[in-house]
Amino acid sequence: MQPGYGPPPPGMQPGYGQPLSAIQPGYGQPQTMQPGYGQPPPPYGQSPAGAPGYGAPPAPPGYAAGAVGPAPEVWMPMVQSIPDCPKGLEYLTKLDQVLIQQKTHMLEVLVDWECSNKYKILNNQGQQCYYAFEKSNVLCRQGCGANRKFKIHIADNNKQTVFSLKRPFKCFGGCNWCAAFRCAQDEVSVYAANGEQLGYVRQACSVWKPHYTILDADKDPKFEIWGPCCPCTLCNGKIDFPIRPIGSDTIIANINKQWSGFAREYFTDSDNFGVSFPMDLDVKLKATLMGAVFLIDFMYFEDTDSNSSLI
Repeated sequence: MQPGYGPPPPGMQPGYGQPLSAIQPGYGQPQTMQPGYGQPPPPYGQSPAGAPGYGAPPAPPGYAAGAVGPAPEVWMPMVQSIPDCPKGLEYLTKLDQVLIQQKTHMLEVLVDWECSNKYKILNNQGQQCYYAFEKSNVLCRQGCGANRKFKIHIADNNKQTVFSLKRPFKCFGGCNWCAAFRCAQDEVSVYAANGEQLGYVRQACSVWKPHYTILDADKDPKFEIWGPCCPCTLCNGKIDFPIRPIGSDTIIANINKQWSGFAREYFTDSDNFGVSFPMDLDVKLKATLMGAVFLIDFMYFEDTDSNSSLI
């Protein structure tokens, strides 16, 4: 029968004899009871209209969608290069204090095996600006302990070494009285990645208190550091090593060792240090003061057995 021929018989369905398109939506077209019918599905992770929350939740800023595990560490934003500033030390022009956190090694806890040290260096916002790692001989670590020679490399977030510390082995290093002789003075030299000398940290003679001298690249004394009579974490929750210009009683900077918890203090040599300095201080001297932290750590807080006896 041709479409539209004659009126529909009584009792027949409406549209009888009319074109099918008048009563049936075209194939692939949406119908009132099935929204979106015949439409392509939305991309994975996105929500179609009318279905809030459909798909995967959005990823946090800076974290890839679908990634498994904790969010990455937050690094301090990059700083543009500055004339006459060693490459990589531009970070220090924006800082007046840093926190140096030593990482815990489980071998030191379980079997008392001395491992090479690793550190995180943070700004006062908790953003990581550098990390540091020790290079030393395994036999020296086990045989010489905290008196060993070492190199510590400080690297940026691109894993490029920014500056380094070098400590030679001294037979009588660590003795305050013996430091009256140059050959027995414990020290570290601080130099940039290109080999440029930045400064020195040298032990000075004293009767009892820890005493250090900060020298610039030309070996001219700039600051001196005096520690407490008893660098003991039981007596002091925070141990200060104030820093003064040579011949002055004014404290312009400070190094402090912070209590890191009984378990870490007793079973490991992992330590937390803070160092503060003037914002406008030469970055070379800032790096040298950071080098003083590592020497103080090795001389007074690295040996787990002596730490245990102190607390």
